[in-house]
Amino acid sequence: MRAVVLGIGNTILTDEAAGVRAVEALERAYQIPVEVQVIDGGTSGMEMIEDLSNLDFLIVIDVVKTGAAVGTVVKIAGAEIPVFFRKKLSPHQIALPDVLASLELLDAMPKEIVVLGVEPISLELGMEMTAEIASKVPQLVEMAVAELKARGYCVEPLAALAA
Repeated sequence: MRAVVLGIGNTILTDEAAGVRAVEALERAYQIPVEVQVIDGGTSGMEMIEDLSNLDFLIVIDVVKTGAAVGTVVKIAGAEIPVFFRKKLSPHQIALPDVLASLELLDAMPKEIVVLGVEPISLELGMEMTAEIASKVPQLVEMAVAELKARGYCVEPLAALAA
């Protein structure tokens, strides 16, 4: 079973960096099994087609605009996914809907997709996330780990392996 955890965002637009920072934190804190690829997608687009083709499971971590209060962490899955990708919910929208549409045309869509996101406070130019959104990164990491574990992937904390 092949899975990808994809963090997307622009690290020079304050809270827009949340997805990228979450995958960085995931790699620092956990032993990731070989069948799970962690990708810092940054603001990439169509060049991700090969990495996202024929996956069993895709987790996308990003900032999202769903209308919830700022700082709200959300999970979008199942039937909500097509609706999510019809609207521009992520401020940068790295052409992920285009990538997924291309995968569908190629008959290479991931079997399952889950989007984990947080409502941003600021998308202004800046290298630091707001404190509130930065504090949500560990929650996004834990949610991603829980999603992987629920599907049978063996994701272990690095600290536990050292003990």
